[in-house]
Amino acid sequence: MVKADGKVLIGIYRDLFKSFGPQQWWPGETPFEVIIGAILTQNTNWKNVEKAISNLKSSGKLSPAAFLTIPEQKLAELIRPAGYFNVKAKRLKNFIRFFFDAYKGKISLMKKAPLSRLREELLSVNGIGEETADSILLYALEKPVFVVDAYTKRIFYRHKIIQSDADYQTVQKHFMDNLPRNQLLFNEYHALIVKTAKKFCRAKTCCALCPLKKYLQ
Repeated sequence: MVKADGKVLIGIYRDLFKSFGPQQWWPGETPFEVIIGAILTQNTNWKNVEKAISNLKSSGKLSPAAFLTIPEQKLAELIRPAGYFNVKAKRLKNFIRFFFDAYKGKISLMKKAPLSRLREELLSVNGIGEETADSILLYALEKPVFVVDAYTKRIFYRHKIIQSDADYQTVQKHFMDNLPRNQLLFNEYHALIVKTAKKFCRAKTCCALCPLKKYLQ
């Protein structure tokens, strides 16, 4: 991996924030809604997730208690717009059983648990991988963990800060070792990365207008 010290990473963050401003991400009215959104967004886009969440809200099923009792097939029908609905219904049911078994279905209890334990527990839930677990930890439970996704890898590989084959843990460690362990910073940074990737760092790049053009080597 090509090294980029904290000064460079903070410089990138400041340039992105100056260009785009606060992103107010993750969208969700409650921490539980954020968790459900993080699981639903696997292998789909956010517009489809919004449709699925809207279905859950309109049917009165977007609560821990409702998720515990709703039949899996009924849940699958409600989240159909998010794609892979049968698979995601199973994953949601796996999470909700863990949530009640370990934390009595209470976000307040979950937030009190240490980060390392929470992450290990979430990764033990069938269907929850590293990106989803870290999104839950950062956005719903307000834990200082840096989320890595395909956008992160794309931007920082193109700027020669990471290697193309760098795995999740390697990329995450690079950010967390070189930035202050601050939940608000990690939240905003990741949201700004997503914004930049969607606007400029696409398959067909638009480097000339990108706020990160000065970092190209």
